[in-house]
Amino acid sequence: MSGHSKWHSIRHKKAAQDAKRGKIFTKVIREIVVAARIGGGDPEANPRLRKAIEDAKSVNMPAENIKRAIQRGTGEIEGAQYEEVFYEGYGPGGVAIFVEALTDNKNRTVAELRHIFTKYGGRLGEPGCVSWLFSRKGYIVIEKSKVSEDKLLEIILESGAEDMRDDGSNWEVFTPPEKFDSVVDAIKRNNISIATSSLAFIPQNYVKLQGKEAEQLLKLLSALEDHDDVKKVWSNFDIEEEEISRFAANE
Repeated sequence: MSGHSKWHSIRHKKAAQDAKRGKIFTKVIREIVVAARIGGGDPEANPRLRKAIEDAKSVNMPAENIKRAIQRGTGEIEGAQYEEVFYEGYGPGGVAIFVEALTDNKNRTVAELRHIFTKYGGRLGEPGCVSWLFSRKGYIVIEKSKVSEDKLLEIILESGAEDMRDDGSNWEVFTPPEKFDSVVDAIKRNNISIATSSLAFIPQNYVKLQGKEAEQLLKLLSALEDHDDVKKVWSNFDIEEEEISRFAANE
């Protein structure tokens, strides 16, 4: 059983706390700027921007902030410009870690991420060292209490999903990248609440950790995701639920 939906559930529950510190606003604004720069300022014609705006609204970001971020991305107003970069490395136990970041200073970001990796028993690697272990897919998490397995399976297969897994308390839905938006739309049309969704890097195999290595890895992942420049962190860890629960209780 993968740790992905459990781990991201922990981070999702901390979003309100992060929002109070302004941290989540920083990350969402950067994503809006990049999405608008790459695909234009019209959310109807830019799925990535549409998703970023939805994320902004979910954390109660003021409409004026969203508008300014879009204008910065399209060049209508001045401001820091961010680029999408990827970093790869290893955590305790040889676990592969793939980091998506949005930065206006790559030299600063790589130095700070290298420090975080080293502090928690990992190491930053060269480009390509772990990316081959991951596949780009749409990733959707739905709590089991929201929908039955049969109903969800019918909806997602008709809209283009390729797989669904049981992760204990959640359903994990996987789609080809090009089908991600249609599957999300189909789920929403059926009034089913989505816990989290994104275009993700899904590992092809997993490394199981426990004890001190598991604790160190979770600290490393938490520190990476708390960094202002980091958008998402993906890893091929497999950890017992009690390990994650114990970590969440101490967060």
